[in-house]
Amino acid sequence: MQSVNTPFNTLAADYDSWFDQPDGKMIFTSEFKAIQQVLPYLPPPWLEIGVGSGRFAQALGITTGLDPADKLLEIARSRGILTINGRIEDCRLPLEGFGTVFLIMTLSFLEKPVAALRKIRRILKSSGMVVVGDVPAESAWGKLYIDKKHKGHPFYTMANFYTYAELHVMLEQAGFRIQTAVSTLRQNPGQVSTVESPVNGYKKGAGFVVITASRA
Repeated sequence: MQSVNTPFNTLAADYDSWFDQPDGKMIFTSEFKAIQQVLPYLPPPWLEIGVGSGRFAQALGITTGLDPADKLLEIARSRGILTINGRIEDCRLPLEGFGTVFLIMTLSFLEKPVAALRKIRRILKSSGMVVVGDVPAESAWGKLYIDKKHKGHPFYTMANFYTYAELHVMLEQAGFRIQTAVSTLRQNPGQVSTVESPVNGYKKGAGFVVITASRA
């Protein structure tokens, strides 16, 4: 599939370099630790949708990733990720071919998130799981990114952030049953001074939440 000309292509190097900045490292590590907490319960094989430059996939041990930005996929391949160029809405993937599908900071960037989740349900095995890691709109981080969206930020202009309750509703509409939630990033934007340990359940104000859901 030919990659579209989006900021994730034209600014791929800038996007990836954020993870090497001091704040980026701490935020990434806090989010990684939250996702890591649910890994023992997830059936293989694993696929990340919106794999980007492969930072999370490499750290979490996800071997395969899908993304429409070929410049980011070049970086992901350099990290040992088997990449698929495409969008989940359009890409032909094997029915019931995966045990777990991850969407890490991806659902907010999909044009039709419920339709995408329904497609994901079809490519999951009967015992499969979906893992959504995202920024709740009601958190201080969500409000910051929404403000950046309105100010024309090259990445966030394409995003639509959802509340924790809205994420629940979308998953249920797509035929999933919520299993667990893990919260992190309770420090406010601009005040991140340490890597956080994740906490079970959704904590109001948390800037990053991980939701696991099974096929209903």
